[in-house]
Amino acid sequence: MDRELEKYILDHSTPEDPVLEELYRQTHLRFVNPNMSCGYIQGKFLEMISKMISPSFILEIGTFTGYSTICLARGLKSGGKLITVEPNEEIAEFTQAFFGKAGVAGKIVTFTGRLQDMIAGMKEKPDLVYIDGDKREYCDYFRLTIDKVRPGGFIIADNVLWGGKVFDNDTKDQQTKGIIKFNEMISIQKNIETIILPVRDGIMVIRKKM
Repeated sequence: MDRELEKYILDHSTPEDPVLEELYRQTHLRFVNPNMSCGYIQGKFLEMISKMISPSFILEIGTFTGYSTICLARGLKSGGKLITVEPNEEIAEFTQAFFGKAGVAGKIVTFTGRLQDMIAGMKEKPDLVYIDGDKREYCDYFRLTIDKVRPGGFIIADNVLWGGKVFDNDTKDQQTKGIIKFNEMISIQKNIETIILPVRDGIMVIRKKM
């Protein structure tokens, strides 16, 4: 995004929460690939969507350091729950500390592993699924969750524009191939409606029809 435009957006939006500001800064100081953190604009968008839906149950695929997790959890109904799935167990202590600082630790259950290893035992029907895991597995994530999402529920997928690399159909990069294949698969589904928004690296909002 153009820096002048981004500054204008930030100047005319609710200021970033101090806990999230610290989380974002610590992520950049301590972790490889800190750009995987969604950051303020996207995080606030996710928080707003969650508050609009007021979900009882959220499933998040890909926690990283927990910025998006906190934002999504803030929109849960009273007594609601968010399950976040993350294969990297080394960052769990860091994320749990910030869940506590943000006051949402009691709403979040962290599963360390792959979605494929836990989805069969999940009894709840998500009102909202957020996909931000391994891009090579996006198609699997959709197939595994769409039947579990309640009718009228939502799936949000991050990085669907993938830095413009979605135009490179001859790519050898498996992550890029995963995003391209996912976008193509979604475009031919009959039981959903969808829109891609040019927020950060591209956000797809999918609604499951009744």
